[in-house]
Amino acid sequence: MKIKLINIVTVLGVWLTLPGPALAQSASLDPTIKAGSDRIEQDVIQWRHYFHQNPELSNREFNTSKRVATQLQEMGLDVQTGIAHTGVVGILKGGKPGPVVALRADMDALPVEEKTGLTFASTVRANYLGQDVGVMHACGHDAHIAILLGTAKVLSDMKAQIPGTIKFIFQPAEEGAPPGEKGGAKLMIEEGVLGGTYKPAAIFGLHVWPDEAGVIKYRAKGAMAAADNLKIIVHGKQAHGSSPWVGVDPIIVSAQIMTALQLIPSRQLNITTAPSVITIGSIHGGVRGNIIPAEVIMNGTIRTFDVGVREELLHRLQRTVTAIAESAGASAEIIIDPYAPVTYNDPTLTAKMLPSLEKAVGKENVTGSTLIMGAEDFSFFQEKIPGLYVFLGVKQDGVAAEEAASNHSPYFYVNDRALKNGVRTLSTLAFDYLAASQ
Repeated sequence: MKIKLINIVTVLGVWLTLPGPALAQSASLDPTIKAGSDRIEQDVIQWRHYFHQNPELSNREFNTSKRVATQLQEMGLDVQTGIAHTGVVGILKGGKPGPVVALRADMDALPVEEKTGLTFASTVRANYLGQDVGVMHACGHDAHIAILLGTAKVLSDMKAQIPGTIKFIFQPAEEGAPPGEKGGAKLMIEEGVLGGTYKPAAIFGLHVWPDEAGVIKYRAKGAMAAADNLKIIVHGKQAHGSSPWVGVDPIIVSAQIMTALQLIPSRQLNITTAPSVITIGSIHGGVRGNIIPAEVIMNGTIRTFDVGVREELLHRLQRTVTAIAESAGASAEIIIDPYAPVTYNDPTLTAKMLPSLEKAVGKENVTGSTLIMGAEDFSFFQEKIPGLYVFLGVKQDGVAAEEAASNHSPYFYVNDRALKNGVRTLSTLAFDYLAASQ
């Protein structure tokens, strides 16, 4: 068996909102931020609808980045484009001296055919890995773009009050660069987005989630899992289906491997240390029912929260796949493509900024988050500087959280009513962080 490690970055929309109850707000919210977010609420909604209707795949965010750059320039920010292919950075220099803080939003959409029925639903199609596919903002990145643009507008309008500099990072390819390409947060870092004249001391971001509209959830330390892409190729010996004993059946071997892999996290790793998941999402082999194929290809994902657990899981995965394949006279090749490390919220920064979250949306709307097995390449920024990544609830009013469509669903829904709280959250985090450094 051959194991190959490839260092690539991969890895993770939306209905017209219905009227709902007003979102509670803290009386201590900065009045300038409150007034600014109220004033631009409809602009933010319109921006989101535009980006939702015009989604673009990873590393192909050409129109999106152009639109973002134009909006930032109209706000008076210094703008840099072409970072990590289509990334955009806006620099807002405050009227008072101080440190630098960064805010980040991702811009890419997914190869998902939208089924929401929205008046502004995407009808865009594109070629993805040789297939004609629908394209949709099924993970809410349209909302992220609009929220960060709204934040830039609110803060640029109060520029004279800002004690420092804010770097707005609009990142391409969070969902993963196409095969053979580099992209995402890792490439932005390689191209110097965290360096230069304006080097941020901390970074903040948020992700929309199918929770109550307008609520913010957070978690100190590990918040989202590390992810590795998994590919297993089982090599057998082709034969007639009537005579399996003269060949080596890779389909049977693959079935045994898939079952055995589930015993690793459930029976071989200490589940009290940290959770882990191995999932096989696709399996391909054979062309006819009476031909045993020569090989089977399986693709999946591995999720972990602990470095030691990840290393032990990969060791046991290698041992399991090798033993099963060899016991049948087959061989196997394992390819692990690391996606992203754990999204780790710096505990000191999290504690420091918790009052700001409560100011932004009201204490009653801020709660702790459970561990999330999804992954985010925001974690690469957090490896370089302290960061805090939070979750904004955006589910449809009147729909139970457990019934709401999940991220990456063709029915994924973003409640426009929640966007203002996203703007208030990022605006307050940035302003309070800079103010506290004085």
